[in-house]
Amino acid sequence: MKIRRTLLPQQPGTKRWLEQYGKNLVCVRYRYDEKNSKKITTAEIIVKEQNWERNRRKIPLNKIMSLLVQYDEIEIRRLIKAAGGRWNSEAKVWELAYGDVVSLGLRDRIVVSFEK
Repeated sequence: MKIRRTLLPQQPGTKRWLEQYGKNLVCVRYRYDEKNSKKITTAEIIVKEQNWERNRRKIPLNKIMSLLVQYDEIEIRRLIKAAGGRWNSEAKVWELAYGDVVSLGLRDRIVVSFEK
């Protein structure tokens, strides 16, 4: 199914849906099912609204983390390299995205830095 048009509530073609759903209408989409030769109209509506606060303690999966790996831990270094990690010679740590750190089970090697 392909979406050919997405209309916002104030645009022409949404009057009927705006009357039905009022301020809860987010948009109207016109989808086309070429296989079955059907035109499908969908309305996105707000069904629930509540307060939400962002979890500030959650670490984004793409955040680069510093990892401490001893010189003789060759296999761990290979794993980090294979996942796209880079050696930071200035800080003497490996750097890798948090998502990869978690998937490799290396959370306990994260070095916390107190940069200003």
